[in-house]
Amino acid sequence: MIRKRQYAALPFVKLRQGIKICLITSRETGRWIIPKGWPQRGMRPDKLAALEAYEEAGLKGQTARDAIGSFSYVKVMDDGSEAECDVTVYPMLVEEQAKTWPEKSERKVSWVKLKKAIRLVDDEGLSKLLRKFSPPAA
Repeated sequence: MIRKRQYAALPFVKLRQGIKICLITSRETGRWIIPKGWPQRGMRPDKLAALEAYEEAGLKGQTARDAIGSFSYVKVMDDGSEAECDVTVYPMLVEEQAKTWPEKSERKVSWVKLKKAIRLVDDEGLSKLLRKFSPPAA
């Protein structure tokens, strides 16, 4: 199986009651995931993660330059083959959500408490990363 790299944003907001995470659905299966995408030449991984968060969920904010971890999953490619994807995750403190964005009609977006996000994602690696997540200090 081929290995591929992706970069993801872990979008969150801080509230008095704790933090909320923004999850989106994948286009293919409708599973709850976080925004992620393929590397682009000349673009830093944290900036790519921020771009994906905007394109997939309309999110704008501050993405950390340092990753908080990574996870792997098997992706079924367009041609039916499978690829092992290693996903590096960057926390993103969300400041704004646009009214419209490129993939708005293709995905559902949900803001949920961290504990609920852990339950909703069915990828064990992502769930483990969420269980360890602690927002960076401002």
